[in-house]
Amino acid sequence: MADKKLFGTSGIRGLVKEEVTAELALKVGKSLAYYLGNSGDVVLGYDTRTSNEMLDQAICAGLLEGGVNVIKIGMVPTPLVGYACEKLDADAGIMLTASHNPSPYNGIKIWNRNGMAYTSIQEEEIERIYNNCEYISVEWDKIGQLKYNEEIKGQYIDDLVNLVDIKEGFKVVIDCASGAGSEISPLVFRKAGCEVTTLNSQPDGFFPGRNPEPNADNLQDLMKTVVAVGADLGIAHDGDADRMITVDEKGNISPFDSLLALISKQFGGVVVTTVDAGICMDEALESVGGSVLRTKVGDVNVAEVIIEEEATFGGEPSGTWLHPDFCMCPDGILSGLRMAELVSKEGKLSELLEEIPSYPNIREKVTCSKEAKIAIMENMEELLSEAFDDIKEINGIDGVRITFDDGSWVLVRPSGTEDYVRITLESKDSERAEFIRDVCLRIINENL
Repeated sequence: MADKKLFGTSGIRGLVKEEVTAELALKVGKSLAYYLGNSGDVVLGYDTRTSNEMLDQAICAGLLEGGVNVIKIGMVPTPLVGYACEKLDADAGIMLTASHNPSPYNGIKIWNRNGMAYTSIQEEEIERIYNNCEYISVEWDKIGQLKYNEEIKGQYIDDLVNLVDIKEGFKVVIDCASGAGSEISPLVFRKAGCEVTTLNSQPDGFFPGRNPEPNADNLQDLMKTVVAVGADLGIAHDGDADRMITVDEKGNISPFDSLLALISKQFGGVVVTTVDAGICMDEALESVGGSVLRTKVGDVNVAEVIIEEEATFGGEPSGTWLHPDFCMCPDGILSGLRMAELVSKEGKLSELLEEIPSYPNIREKVTCSKEAKIAIMENMEELLSEAFDDIKEINGIDGVRITFDDGSWVLVRPSGTEDYVRITLESKDSERAEFIRDVCLRIINENL
């Protein structure tokens, strides 16, 4: 992997043994230690994947060899690593996770001392050090120290519970995918006064209950259970619990864009989202006198704009939400808590979502190699421009997003974490949406 680009839209990610190895983790640890000046403290956590203890030991050895102290916090959700960086005044944090990817994958994501993910500029510098083997081993008396911190979990739980006020007796079903939120998420909701039913909340890196991607195909059990137990809300996490998606009291999975628009209305002001977010975001924020800023896909891009613009809130339609009043790390547990608080005070989720305008929305992905992704995207703007004659605006900030005269829009962009080109589109007319989708699929398949 040394001769390829290490970092995608969400850290380093790939297949264990083939792309993500102990050797890679060791060298990343050495590279980060060098980047930090061969001193300081780094928080280290991991999710439930079977390869994590191997990678944990390897990256820890690289950091220690580079003179950096390591604070191990064990198996934790990603947001706890971001939180710990800030609370423990660490110089950086590392989370070993492949998030929503299946079991054979793993990855490395690095965090700043304020809990925000490393920016692309920081990642490029780590990659340069890595590729040039610029890192050094310190003398025997300068080797870093290994520390363990169990207390930070309790502090995180208490701080989350104190942020919300959920009506007593609120019934919630939580599906943790056997991932990193399995122990903490149900506990937090119980401490917040909820009656909790759990699904897939036994930590297991094989993800036996469901794939960690929280989508409709994988959440059938959650949808049925919410109705069966008469719950007010269902909450699903991905593998590392930095994301959250809800199921309403009728057992329906919430439309991603509508859910993001609903919570954004509660914050008002300037809200940051990504180029793949729909029209309902603009309409929802306008209704409360707020506004929307769009940026590249990836939580770090959202975080950067939140800080620059002093925004109230930010999030991606995938369920990755950032709460700047708490921490700059995406937090699926806090996102779930805030949805529970909203529903407990304002009424049924299905009715609240009906107030958010919803339009035909299509998300497709075309499988292709990393090399093919790069090649096809080089000409994508030209290919789309030739295929449509009613283009109002072209946005090339991340992939190619085209807005049409009738308000419809389409985004074609390469996945930063998997071997796909993604098509996301929306139109107020379903036939129009299908037409745009078919044209884009034809263009991609003809040029692969």
